[in-house]
Amino acid sequence: MPVASNIGAIGRRRRYIVGAVGLVAGVALAAALVLGHAPLGSRFLVFVPFALGALGILQARGQT
Repeated sequence: MPVASNIGAIGRRRRYIVGAVGLVAGVALAAALVLGHAPLGSRFLVFVPFALGALGILQARGQT
């Protein structure tokens, strides 16, 4: 059964961009927290940009 796409090319591109920015922000935040010797508990903040980045890329690939 074919999958129906509910976003167009512009929407997919926008989600890829949001996903890439989220992943880059996650890497930058992780590096800053590790190099700044931040407490281990605060390093859980890295989850947010990585989750948003992954969500954007997965939505773009799934065309949803």
